[in-house]
Amino acid sequence: EVQLQASGGGLVQAGGSLRLSCAASGFTFDDYAIGWFRQAPGKEREAVSCITSSDGSAFYVPSVKGRFTIYSDNAKNTVYLQMNSLKPADTSVYYCALRVGRQAGLYAPNYDYWGQGTQVTVSS
Repeated sequence: EVQLQASGGGLVQAGGSLRLSCAASGFTFDDYAIGWFRQAPGKEREAVSCITSSDGSAFYVPSVKGRFTIYSDNAKNTVYLQMNSLKPADTSVYYCALRVGRQAGLYAPNYDYWGQGTQVTVSS
């Protein structure tokens, strides 16, 4: 059974940093992508970033590019999202998800497995 465990959320002041972790287990896919998505109360879920297992290619949405960095520790089957220069607009529940296959992308319906969320709150 595929399991994705997101952690690392918390309360931080604007301009601060947090590092989210997504620990993946229970699968043997050769190629996959791990994505981060977020959803604020009353808003639609939006993509944040993703990384491919095949070559570590990373993708970001414009609103976080230059502030967030996604990277993986394959030995630990864990993907991290380093979030710097946080803004109140980044406040959301952050979810990690796994998409089976070589293709990357930030279209949520293409992701096959989802973890529980972790709350990130950025105060002004």
